[in-house]
Amino acid sequence: MQISNFAPSLIRCLLVLVSASLFIQGCQDKTDEGVQATPENVKIIYPSEIEFVPLNPARGDSAPQAGMLWGNLREDVSTGMILKFADGFSSPPHIHNITYRGMVISGALHNDDPKAEQMWMGPGSYWMQPAGEPHVTAAKPGAPAIAFLEILEGPYLVQPSNQSFDNGERPLNIDPSNYVWLGPKDLKWVERELSTDNSSIEVTSLWGKGADDDLRAFLVKVPERTAVKISAIDDKLDAVVIEGELDYQFASPSENETLMPASYFSSGPEIAHNLTCRSGAECMIYIRGQGSIRLY
Repeated sequence: MQISNFAPSLIRCLLVLVSASLFIQGCQDKTDEGVQATPENVKIIYPSEIEFVPLNPARGDSAPQAGMLWGNLREDVSTGMILKFADGFSSPPHIHNITYRGMVISGALHNDDPKAEQMWMGPGSYWMQPAGEPHVTAAKPGAPAIAFLEILEGPYLVQPSNQSFDNGERPLNIDPSNYVWLGPKDLKWVERELSTDNSSIEVTSLWGKGADDDLRAFLVKVPERTAVKISAIDDKLDAVVIEGELDYQFASPSENETLMPASYFSSGPEIAHNLTCRSGAECMIYIRGQGSIRLY
């Protein structure tokens, strides 16, 4: 399968920006932009804190190693994880019982039909592997690879190719050069609140049906030395740093932190995540949420 020219078409439903007020625990400070982030109302997991287990228990340490950000890959729950692939790793042909979605954070990965020519996906690439579809996964020789992987149900199982089935979905590989990035001027049909200072922030849809109460995921691209605030209006927000380094500003400056690639942050609704992309490279953030997501 070739790297797709897929042009995301569901972006119009991603940024429904509404006015809302929420009083959360009277001791917390609230502004017009939401509740200020504190270490108590925001969950952050740094790469150094992730505990890894074999993705496929049958292969033990020779399998990619999985570190949970949320959920549990052994249970029937939505799960997000960081995967570490050894230098030159290559799997045998296999299938999974459930569909998964992934993004390359570092190194390069190949994920395709067992007979397909190797096509390496670099950092920022996105792929979707349907349940029941035979495939192989490999890491490009020369360096280990790290990826983010998400499943909407579980448990995550590895099964032989002779148990393959067609669930109606089709595999998808997208190189970053094929993303369709949309900024404030492109989103005229969507209610939004993107300030003049944030006019260069861009968004692309990855998955989700786009209904107001639907779970969806998209990427936010932030130029270097640019600030952005992100909050969920209605429900929980989960975010993973894919590229770049972000300064995370809490209500108390003494508690500020730096988020490297593979870092994770999460909160309930109306928590304002105040981020600034450091100089040196643009930043890319994977965001998933249900209901309205606000960028400002």
